[in-house]
Amino acid sequence: MRYSQYLLATLKETPADAEIISHQLMLRAGMIRKVAAGIYNYLPFGLRAVRKVEEIVRQEMERAGALELLMPMVVPAELWQESQRWEQYGKELLRLKDRKDTEFCLGPTHEEVVTDVVRNTVRSYRQLPLNLYQIQTKFRDEIRPRFGLMRGREFIMKDAYSFDLDEAGADIAYEKMFQAYRRIFERCGLKFRAVEADTGNIGGSSSHEFMVLAESGEDAIVSCDSCEYAANVEKAELVATATATPEPTADLQQVATPGQKSVAEVTDFLDLTPQQLVKTLILQTDDGQTVAVLLRGDRELNDIKLCRLLDCNEVTLASEEVVLQVTGAPSGFAGPVGLKLRLLADHEVAAMADFIVGANVVDSHYMGVNLRRDFTVETFADLRLSVAGDPCPRCAGQLESWRGIEVGHIFKLGTKYSEALGATVLDDQGKDRMLFMGCYGIGIGRTVASAIEQNHDDNGIVFPLPIAPFQVLITVVNTKDEAVLQASEDLYQALQQAGIEVLLDDRDERAGSKFKDADLLGIPLRLTVGSRGLKEEMVELQRRSDGERTMLPLAEAAQRLAEQVRQALVR
Repeated sequence: MRYSQYLLATLKETPADAEIISHQLMLRAGMIRKVAAGIYNYLPFGLRAVRKVEEIVRQEMERAGALELLMPMVVPAELWQESQRWEQYGKELLRLKDRKDTEFCLGPTHEEVVTDVVRNTVRSYRQLPLNLYQIQTKFRDEIRPRFGLMRGREFIMKDAYSFDLDEAGADIAYEKMFQAYRRIFERCGLKFRAVEADTGNIGGSSSHEFMVLAESGEDAIVSCDSCEYAANVEKAELVATATATPEPTADLQQVATPGQKSVAEVTDFLDLTPQQLVKTLILQTDDGQTVAVLLRGDRELNDIKLCRLLDCNEVTLASEEVVLQVTGAPSGFAGPVGLKLRLLADHEVAAMADFIVGANVVDSHYMGVNLRRDFTVETFADLRLSVAGDPCPRCAGQLESWRGIEVGHIFKLGTKYSEALGATVLDDQGKDRMLFMGCYGIGIGRTVASAIEQNHDDNGIVFPLPIAPFQVLITVVNTKDEAVLQASEDLYQALQQAGIEVLLDDRDERAGSKFKDADLLGIPLRLTVGSRGLKEEMVELQRRSDGERTMLPLAEAAQRLAEQVRQALVR
């Protein structure tokens, strides 16, 4: 492709509304342009990267035995009503009516549609196992779309759905997709972790998220330094280390703590550490329960684990009025001693003795507090967020913390959707069997954006070669020099004939401007053709990843470069 004939408009300045690096660089590099909040045009340079990811995904889906189909983006409400998600999904589901006043939605995901396909098409166990996938536009009406392609409303997604006769078959399908996803992100040239995750509103029994590691990641994850265990901090398992509660060595003592409410304020005032305090959280559930949860002072509550324990959907901190009613004191002074509430505690509390708690009296705390002697806990459970240094639940290693960007998510759905929509097949005994399902999603545009978050420097993008829009950039230093122009053209033609994707920068621009654009665009390999090098029949090769420069003989440059690209893409 010739730059002079290509729609590639770079920007020198960073747009004011671009908050994260991938959004900034995708706008500056002419990859995307905003149409509306959370909705973007993919311009030619950006679309090439998207298509690269799509091609890798297609190859690995087919390698895993999945079959491609295409389902509509506009979905009739009646399918979502069958699954009962029409009422449950919330405002992210964009609902609309046609001219006949029939209700539809823009599909944010396609479990209902694909289940409808299968229930009307698959009759016998002999047609199983089955895995169907598509690469399709989705729409989720995010309340606050931001970060470019990271959290858009309209986005490109690969979604696959497996159907099996039993749970054992579904487990095999899940493992196939797990390995396929690992190959996809490895082939994209990304550093990632596959982490155990919560199933959320999709439902199902278990799931894994595939996280690209990046400092800007919205998700906190932990992974073991010795084995392959990794999990979202909300899902990470924490082992109970206490074998027995220590015996008290101090008497219960009430102390004045005037105006000291937070953990930091109280412990600083008493010249102690947060690890010596147990905080008491007064919480309310969406089904009307009010409970007290005890955590060590330096720990954070894991809402998801607590909801799982209480069998509810949501927990929130109780209002000031409720706290005053149940404890007799304002927020900041709640404690378990004498509290007439259901008491739950994190496992770590069981290993503590002689600690500090609120006294349920304004401006007052207890010191020397101990379990059993001073209060009783109904249930000890894993209720806190994991942090770096926690013991691994699978081996003797320790957990490390990372920031991650979710680019893929896989779920074991079980029979949730097949039961709701009546998707059955006849088994070998002629009996109806409910299908076991799995679903598997990858954000295509988000994968490209995540690659940029992970691979950039102060000058611009540093594309991994497998998903770069072009593999090679030829920079013509002086287009008015006939020898330089001809040598560049010869290299361009030779690389194209060798099957290399090459962009020829033949613009009549200053060399410095071209080099700045080259760094911004992030094409992995750059050949610079100038009159000084041609005097010795040489051209300069520079790698974008590390800036390393090598002089190549002009006669060998195309062949050697093509060989480098082919070796890098071997899978």
